[in-house]
Amino acid sequence: MNILKKYKMFIISLLVLGIVFIINKDTGVKSVKVTFSALKQMLIYIPPIFVLLGLLDIWIPKESMVRLMGEKSGILGIILAFIAGSCAAGPVYGAFPVAAVLMKKGVKFTNILIFIGTWSCAKVGMVLFEIASLGAKFAFARLLIDIPGIIIMAFLISHIIPEKELNRIYANVENI
Repeated sequence: MNILKKYKMFIISLLVLGIVFIINKDTGVKSVKVTFSALKQMLIYIPPIFVLLGLLDIWIPKESMVRLMGEKSGILGIILAFIAGSCAAGPVYGAFPVAAVLMKKGVKFTNILIFIGTWSCAKVGMVLFEIASLGAKFAFARLLIDIPGIIIMAFLISHIIPEKELNRIYANVENI
């Protein structure tokens, strides 16, 4: 019974896919192809991310991360969160395991949110692609909007979430 509860969403997804196959075989085949394509992409990005996470966990002492990006890091922590997020590679779901390791290392929640926001919309590779495709004016205008937006949202979210909830989040990360 525990296994059914644990894999409830997976089982529901399989049932929905079965229904789609019954209703429209072509759509069902396309759904399976998209699923396997996404799985293939995940298998390409996730292993290197976990290797880097292991190295980060071993090579960088917690004391250093607390000093550089912890509660009292100030503007330096924000800058480092932006640099780390903008230098990232891969889809945004790769940011979450990295964020978990950063949380284990004592990084301030606001800096975690800035890191995730930067990874999702201000990576160097993405900006270079936008410059080549849409022009520098567009790319830099978007960055001028996104960067303050990321900072404002990070501070708002970190102040809205009660301290008790933040403590629970950090405690959960320690159990991973």
